[in-house]
Amino acid sequence: MSNILAREIVKIIRKAYDDNEDFVPLHEPVFNGNEKKYLLETIDSTFVSSVGEFVNRFERDIAAVTGAAYAIAVVNGTAALHLALMVAGVKYGDEVITQPITFVATANSISHCGAMPAFVDVDEDTMGMSPGSLKKFLVENTRNEAGNCINKATGKRIAACVPMHTFGFPLRIDEIRSLCLEFNIPLIEDAAESLGSFYKDKHTGTFGIMGILSFNGNKTLTCGGGGAVITNDHKLARLAKHISTTAKVPHAWEFVHDMVGYNYRMPNLNAAVACAQLEQLDLFLKIKKELADYYDAFFQDQEDVRFVREIDNARANYWLNTIVFAQKEQKEEFLEYSNSNSVMTRPIWRLMNKLPMYQNCQKTNLDVAEFLEERVVNIPSSVVKSKLHLTV
Repeated sequence: MSNILAREIVKIIRKAYDDNEDFVPLHEPVFNGNEKKYLLETIDSTFVSSVGEFVNRFERDIAAVTGAAYAIAVVNGTAALHLALMVAGVKYGDEVITQPITFVATANSISHCGAMPAFVDVDEDTMGMSPGSLKKFLVENTRNEAGNCINKATGKRIAACVPMHTFGFPLRIDEIRSLCLEFNIPLIEDAAESLGSFYKDKHTGTFGIMGILSFNGNKTLTCGGGGAVITNDHKLARLAKHISTTAKVPHAWEFVHDMVGYNYRMPNLNAAVACAQLEQLDLFLKIKKELADYYDAFFQDQEDVRFVREIDNARANYWLNTIVFAQKEQKEEFLEYSNSNSVMTRPIWRLMNKLPMYQNCQKTNLDVAEFLEERVVNIPSSVVKSKLHLTV
């Protein structure tokens, strides 16, 4: 790739942010709503830890936004996925199917349960788990034994399937769900990056028995840290909340714990910020869509790089705008040029199966994931200014 194209991409990014000289971050948080007001209310109430009205309010609001019946607010997305896997019954020695293109927290959460990930390939257009690859893996490598899906090669139980909606782009989750039902595998969606994304008019994270969300500092909605488990199952929700609160049996003064639990509840301070952020979610999504359309108009005319859009029947939140270069050398050249010129860009993650702790995990043919690893770059996606210079 010539520096001409790199310069043109950097130029269009700076134009989007009305910035000709300063550093352009990848995804900068915005706090222009009621964040300070709600924080002061929380401090004045003295309920700053995991008990407080903002925690309860945030859970109600997240459930309403996603269409889930229940939401359990926790300290981060990794804790949310660990919690969901435990509640689903994933145990030491089990296996969990996931995808190699994901943030490391997905695979780590499986390992925290003492289970082993198995990796199936992704689709090029969604960057998320491929139904075709999953079906091939299940048909060729598993058998049914007393209602459990068993890996024929290892003899281990496949206790869950965890697809991830990469960068907020919905994958073909209805097809994944059908396969999980057919093979009797609990489906847990890693929707950490896809708050505000929908597939066939249904929010991501609500297709399986549980889904998880993240509110880390670089997410569409942030409270510094934070995550949530969402579900329509009352029993799963009740168990998740119980485990997340150190499994303490409710009592006015006694400290009785009836199982091994975790101190995973979201603090009221974080929830206060989260509630204020959630009030602005529609505006955030509007501006992010506007920015994506602006980028897309530029990349329509480029032959050596394409801009990723959502597939049919999907509505993405465009958490991180994503481009795919035709050649892997172009990716490295662009990363070097853009970051050297104070425009923050990042490659896609290293494939999970290439990390030392997961390199011996079972995997399918991963040609598509490897293709994307060599070519994908995220470009600035902050909710600061749109093409029309709207500010929040």
